[in-house]
Amino acid sequence: MGSERIVKRRRYGADAKAQVVAQCDEPGASVAKIAMAHGIHANVVHRWRQLAREGTVTIKPKGSEFVAVTLPPQPAHAQASDIQIQLRRGTTAVTITWPVAASTEFAAWMRELLR
Repeated sequence: MGSERIVKRRRYGADAKAQVVAQCDEPGASVAKIAMAHGIHANVVHRWRQLAREGTVTIKPKGSEFVAVTLPPQPAHAQASDIQIQLRRGTTAVTITWPVAASTEFAAWMRELLR
């Protein structure tokens, strides 16, 4: 008879899928590298990501729990100071101070500067 090979499909739990999908969603992540690191074919991981995007399968994202943080109260006399940035290029440094009350105009100015 010839040599027959029986191939069984591996099953992955929701937690394992969630971990792999979450790693793939990190900035600069390579799906192929992550799949290889877990011993999974990249096409399987791409399918998990597609199902998660479509909402067909719910994959709980890593670190999605709400954490309440208590901040100390601000003193009554605390006032917002001016916006201050320092730009450096080589040996030249320029310090820019802008009033907080005009923060919208500052944002527009910065947008134009950084174009």
